[in-house]
Amino acid sequence: MKKILLTLLLVIGTMQWAFAQYDFLRPVKDSIPNGYNFWVYTPLDYYYSLEHTPVIIFLHGRSLCGRNLNRVKRYGPLDAIVKGREIEALVIVPQNPGGAWNPDKINDVLEWTKKHYAMDSTRVYVMGMSLGGYGTLDFAGTYPDKVAAAIALCGGCSLKDVSGLGKLPLWIMHGTADRAVPIKYSKIVVEQLQQDGNDKRLRYDWIGGASHGALARVFYMTKAYEWLFSHSLLDKDRPVNTDIDIEKSDLSKAYNDMISGAPDPEVVYDKTIY
Repeated sequence: MKKILLTLLLVIGTMQWAFAQYDFLRPVKDSIPNGYNFWVYTPLDYYYSLEHTPVIIFLHGRSLCGRNLNRVKRYGPLDAIVKGREIEALVIVPQNPGGAWNPDKINDVLEWTKKHYAMDSTRVYVMGMSLGGYGTLDFAGTYPDKVAAAIALCGGCSLKDVSGLGKLPLWIMHGTADRAVPIKYSKIVVEQLQQDGNDKRLRYDWIGGASHGALARVFYMTKAYEWLFSHSLLDKDRPVNTDIDIEKSDLSKAYNDMISGAPDPEVVYDKTIY
């Protein structure tokens, strides 16, 4: 009986903690003409940090496109926060209604947020996967002077001129067993930067045997956010952090220190994240 009572108390406490996170989650709809709707998450200590608060923009994959803003909470930073991951940043999560991500519309979301929230505009980061991986590279390559660092997972790039990507710390990751978005699309970007000598701020990792959905676990890793936060637009020459590594063995540990478990991306996400 005691064990049952303790389990119930733990479950209730976890649910209360998770719901409390949503007190800091604001939907922004129809505020930008012809623009994206989006969520803004403010961290628990936001009103102490204010203008020192970094910003993360998360771009989802094709499966979450539409006009139901709740869909974009299915995976990524917002889901990680609810499951116990502490992310000390304003987290901006726009929803793409369909088609390719538009860098200018992403910038409109960022500029709207700057006008309505105190933030550290020298520490704006973008991360995304699949369609959102394309969006991450397209946005970072278009606005490299606004993005302190970027992580692009299992995507590619639609820009004809990728030289802007050489101006900021960039980490590209792709699984070798990705059947949804073949790894060649990430390799094309890497090779273009290398050929043009624009790769001194580039990191890339080909995760052996990892499927498309497996890389969703990166959004639940402390390491990913530590790497982002280690960069600033104010850094001299904007060097890329090479001290933090993410390997295939880290993927299975992604949820270890969070309050509640999450579905296995290998089983659930691999069929839905594009």
